[in-house]
Amino acid sequence: MSLLEQAGLRLLHRFDPEIAHGMALTALRFGLAPTIGTVTSTRLRTTLAGMTLANPVGLAAGFDKNATALRPLSRAGFGFIEVGAATPRPQPGNPKPRLFRLTEDRAVINRFGFNNDGMTAIAARLAERPRDAVIGLNLGANKDSDNRAGDFATVLATCAAHLDFATVNVSSPNTEKLRDLQGKEALSALLAGVMETRNALDRPIPIFLKIAPDLTDTEIADVAEVALSSGIDGLIATNTTLDRDGLSSAHRDEKGGLSGRPLFEKSTRVLAQLYRATEGKLPIIGVGGIASAEDAYAKIKAGASAVQLYSALTYEGLNLVPRIAQGLDDLLKSNGFKSVSEAVGTAA
Repeated sequence: MSLLEQAGLRLLHRFDPEIAHGMALTALRFGLAPTIGTVTSTRLRTTLAGMTLANPVGLAAGFDKNATALRPLSRAGFGFIEVGAATPRPQPGNPKPRLFRLTEDRAVINRFGFNNDGMTAIAARLAERPRDAVIGLNLGANKDSDNRAGDFATVLATCAAHLDFATVNVSSPNTEKLRDLQGKEALSALLAGVMETRNALDRPIPIFLKIAPDLTDTEIADVAEVALSSGIDGLIATNTTLDRDGLSSAHRDEKGGLSGRPLFEKSTRVLAQLYRATEGKLPIIGVGGIASAEDAYAKIKAGASAVQLYSALTYEGLNLVPRIAQGLDDLLKSNGFKSVSEAVGTAA
């Protein structure tokens, strides 16, 4: 990390976390943050659900909820970017404060509650997106909706023309009873509606399903079964956790979803279970606690075809992205792999 970026991160950490996050996005839009362009190699280039990626290191949803910094983020070294979550109508989310740094644990707790500008505003920004990037949208449901399952299809229909992929997010812990949609019957019905909408698009795009790390073995098996039968194109494992074991930071008991380093082992175990349960038939994006090339490599060996990060950027800055991509290239080379796909699932 450069001295300038270290100074910038120290400054941001003097502010409330949500204010600091807004400042970081503003800095990106005004060209005040590092953007290094594409990071790629013959080993890093890969495909994910039919999409060609320069490298398998993506940005997780939540960093750019409202798609306001697409152009600078597309030059920050990521192989793909996911924005959102977007809901049909704008909503303010949960009361503040709702974002907490757990510095000693290298973690973050959030309880945002799908705060966003709504699908119409986000679709307009996506229409101006850089065309040389791979960009997806996390689909959400309004908190007060009387048809949450239908909300996902509504957002997809509105925004799909400007997307390369979309993610059904039923795993956020911050919207009451949203995780109930991960149950076998409810999930089957929800995905049927989303896939019907996807298949009617002029240009059908890949659909991913993002799951929680707090599922039982039986629930993971059910998710795998529904995913395989529904026709979706891949899975994302995992969202944030409600678990608080082993934390030492002052904010450890705040309500919300925990992300960052403490999530790594748990999310990786769920990823490996999903990979085995689906017999490697669906690509999986591994997310949760990635802060180094070694972490990304562990996810790939557990069954991930690509990875995403977010919380580690709070502590390491955007220069972490090329460091992970370049380090992953070195690890693949030193272990005798000619491509990412050769390494997928080798430790599952």
